[in-house]
Amino acid sequence: MPATLSEIAREAGVSAATVDRVLNERQGVKARTRDHVLGVARRLGYVSDTEGGEAGGGRPAAKSVRLDIVLPSGTNTFIANLANSITQLAAERPEADLRLHLMEGFDPLALASHLESLAADSRGVGLVGLDHPAVREAVRALEAAGVPVVTLVSDISHAPRAGYVGIDNRAAGRLAGYLLGRLHGRRPAKVALFAGSFAYRGHEEREMGFRHILAEEFPEFEIVAHTESRDDWERTYTEATRILSETPDLAGIYNIGAGNRGIARALEEAGRARSVLFVGHEVTEFSRRFLLSGTMDVAIDQNPRVEAREAIDRLLGAAKGQRQFTSFLVRMQAVFKENIPEW
Repeated sequence: MPATLSEIAREAGVSAATVDRVLNERQGVKARTRDHVLGVARRLGYVSDTEGGEAGGGRPAAKSVRLDIVLPSGTNTFIANLANSITQLAAERPEADLRLHLMEGFDPLALASHLESLAADSRGVGLVGLDHPAVREAVRALEAAGVPVVTLVSDISHAPRAGYVGIDNRAAGRLAGYLLGRLHGRRPAKVALFAGSFAYRGHEEREMGFRHILAEEFPEFEIVAHTESRDDWERTYTEATRILSETPDLAGIYNIGAGNRGIARALEEAGRARSVLFVGHEVTEFSRRFLLSGTMDVAIDQNPRVEAREAIDRLLGAAKGQRQFTSFLVRMQAVFKENIPEW
């Protein structure tokens, strides 16, 4: 195995951050220090004798690091945008040899088996996965094999991962409940709660935050429907149509996961697009349209490109020896019709 970043830093007598700047051709390092670090990296086998140019002026080309990122397949537009961002950013990082895997998101045993298979040749794994015992064991197996894991979007509890990149999902649920309550006013209301799957820790945390803020600030609100749609918009449409039919006085909907298209279609077909408050997540090509039409009132957004960048950076760092837990909380934004961000 090639030397790690930490081993090069120890041998060269510099910090790991300095080694990272040298090996990834970043500015801010004196020429003498750069040459010294590069010489140590060559001696330890991290770069070859032909990489980095001549001593005294060369800059190194780091060896590529095999990384794997596993995302759920399906019709989730946000996940599709995240996958595109990961692919684009990886192409800009020549040191990252990245493979993107799309797996059935609601089959924990298949996901766990696939994760374990990556231990043979991966140097780091990024994951959007269910918080399930089999998945946790697979993460432990990867870490035991020396393969760091970074969780994205939804965290996994009691697993030795190298970091988490995503929003504070409990705070997101509280924000959704607060907005719904303030928009409706402090009077009795019936609301419906949709989720992709509460087996995702992120969805469970959003539900927890939503229920807590209603209990604290809006006790006159009643959650009359509670359903899981597996992040499938057609399934969400069917459930939303049923709930709207059974609850003619429904005042609001909070959609924790994907499937905004299904809820918007059901509201529009029922003629209740502007009478039922609709709070969901993520600004996508679809939710932009729903916000503009008034069918959707608020989208709590997170930036998939930022998540992709931070996940790749943390995986590269962990693969090179920076194994301390380093999470990154992505800033979330409440987006209304009047402040839709540019793409």
